[in-house]
Amino acid sequence: MDELAVPPYFICPISLQIMKDPVTATTGITYDRESIENWFMTSKDAIFCPLTKQPLTKASDLTPNHTLHRLIKSWLVENATPGSGFDRILSPRPLLDKTHLRKLLRDLTASDDGLRHDAVRKLYALAIEGDTACRGRMVEVGVAKGMVLFVMRCFKEGKVGGLEEGLKILSVLESYSICETRVLDVIDSLNWVLGLEMENHIIIKSYAIEVLKKAIDAAPSTVISGYEPRYQGFESLQFFKNVTNLLREKISNSALKTTLTILTKLCHWGRNRIKLVEVGAVFDLIALELEKPEKNITELIFNLLAHLCTMADGRAELVRHAGGIAVVSKRILRVSIATTDRAIQILSLISKHSARKDVLVEMLRVGAVSKLCMVMQSDCEGYLKEKAREILRMHSNVWSNSPCIGVYLMTRDPR
Repeated sequence: MDELAVPPYFICPISLQIMKDPVTATTGITYDRESIENWFMTSKDAIFCPLTKQPLTKASDLTPNHTLHRLIKSWLVENATPGSGFDRILSPRPLLDKTHLRKLLRDLTASDDGLRHDAVRKLYALAIEGDTACRGRMVEVGVAKGMVLFVMRCFKEGKVGGLEEGLKILSVLESYSICETRVLDVIDSLNWVLGLEMENHIIIKSYAIEVLKKAIDAAPSTVISGYEPRYQGFESLQFFKNVTNLLREKISNSALKTTLTILTKLCHWGRNRIKLVEVGAVFDLIALELEKPEKNITELIFNLLAHLCTMADGRAELVRHAGGIAVVSKRILRVSIATTDRAIQILSLISKHSARKDVLVEMLRVGAVSKLCMVMQSDCEGYLKEKAREILRMHSNVWSNSPCIGVYLMTRDPR
């Protein structure tokens, strides 16, 4: 008998096998859940759809394709015969044995390094190879809590064996939280990880920054507003240095977005903004933006710059950078409304509080004044036009000879 032809739309583009749990990505292409989730977890860089070549977003944006799942199941039932192998696809995946997981967690606390590392490797394999239900079961049993304690132990003992696997497990497990009473210890431990220089340190730090976000989300505002490392050997600014240093590393876009999100949360408090300016965050953000990153990364960068420019030292750093005013001006009306909003806010802060003669001349030279005129003539939000008009009128005596400024821009109502 000829081999039965499997309908092509039943096949996962990654595994080239019949899909057991079809899910549709944001690109419109359907994959088997296990294959695409494993692909997300094992990839160190941006992920692209093998068919459309479009970038894929995180695994949580996958949508179950129930219609296709029913079609595949019906087809398998109809064509399942002894030796066909289809019966294995129809058989549900066995649930993880909780007793086995608890045994591995006990081994994780052993005094023997080899036993601990072996337990971490086995838990890592289960987390990477398992599906969402499997990882959910791991969280139920307490694997996330066990791995947090393991990372803290690595820090206290100064050992890195199993650290990469432990952080990877924590970065892929979902629906767990870090205990508020331990959050300071966790942040101290992750601060240590972010300061390590070792083989694969970029990968390890990418995992660590994902876990750090969970820790900061769990921390009370009193902790985040005035956090300083508590252990001897850490400088008071070391935490902020370690986080901003990631902006210069070749980390994945996902880790970069997480880093920028953490910095944005830290910026809610003035003392943290001062520290970020001190460690050179303004220059790092401008350098990152000059690399022309993705739109959503640009939005995060400009949001951060707007926060930092509320401080006198932050504005001083931006105008001191040779490309500071230029890059802010260039992004107006070219990326998104959110970016335009923040860029105009930055120019407004500079115009009000840092308007030295050389700064105003620089704004004219690099096209900031021209861009503000373009905002006035565009169809963007009214409040943005009003803000642009306010800046133009504020320094009309300096810019009045510029050919890009019409007299009508200096009036309350545009013609």
